[in-house]
Amino acid sequence: MLMHSNQATVRIKMLTEMGIGPVWLPRYAEASDEVGGVSVLVDAGPVHIEKSSFAAVVEPSIDAGGETKVNGAAWLDELPTPDASALPLSVVQSVSEMGWDDLEQAVTSCRACGLCAGRQKTVFGVGARTAAWLFVGEGPGSEENIEGVPFVGAAGQLLDNMLLSLGVRRGDRTYIANVVKCRPNDQNGNDRPPVADEIASCLPYLQRQIALIQPQVIVALGKTAAIALTGSDPDTPVTQLRNKVHIVAGIPMVATYHPAYLLRKPMEKSKAWQDLCLAQQALDGKAA
Repeated sequence: MLMHSNQATVRIKMLTEMGIGPVWLPRYAEASDEVGGVSVLVDAGPVHIEKSSFAAVVEPSIDAGGETKVNGAAWLDELPTPDASALPLSVVQSVSEMGWDDLEQAVTSCRACGLCAGRQKTVFGVGARTAAWLFVGEGPGSEENIEGVPFVGAAGQLLDNMLLSLGVRRGDRTYIANVVKCRPNDQNGNDRPPVADEIASCLPYLQRQIALIQPQVIVALGKTAAIALTGSDPDTPVTQLRNKVHIVAGIPMVATYHPAYLLRKPMEKSKAWQDLCLAQQALDGKAA
């Protein structure tokens, strides 16, 4: 694959931020050894990217047939409806009318499920309230429970690199939230995925965040977020949900792997890169 210099500038910046490199360009693509502020190696061969921390380059093809897959999904239709033991209907209706300050206060004081018993801090979300990109994770971990900020530590650093690969930074045209706002942990104190009633309790908060932000694209990070947003069967693997564009509350959504999973399975980063390319296409209107 050959790239002209302006195309190379954008692509190289994205790949460099994701830790992919070095990049070789055709000799005629650029006379200097720097493209868009990024050092490159000039060679006579086609673009090549060695294996590195973000695996091999993947072309942003949408599917094997070259056609975009678009799966419509009613907003959370498949998920349990909050009952009196979770969030009463009157509270759900109240949440749907809240502004940012009231919504954050409601999350801070929420006792709708048992997760509140073990929390140190709720993790409301962080970023631009008019963000184009909304990233949704599963729930806070032990570090997030202490700091009250989503995606800190090694997984957070990887997510930040993923954002940079898209040309944005945390808080810059992005918002990061979780399906649940309090840390789910087991009897041994280890992190665990949230269960159905915990998800149902917190979903009105996430719904309202999405309604307030009105992002141009949503990226679901991991199986829990993808299932919660699409209303898919809980047993659906994330591999069946990625590589296609879903529609959530009228907004395109792309599912990918959770950064924590990518740290354990680094060779899957190439697939995450493909998902990010698809999300970028959806934002640009090319995958509609």
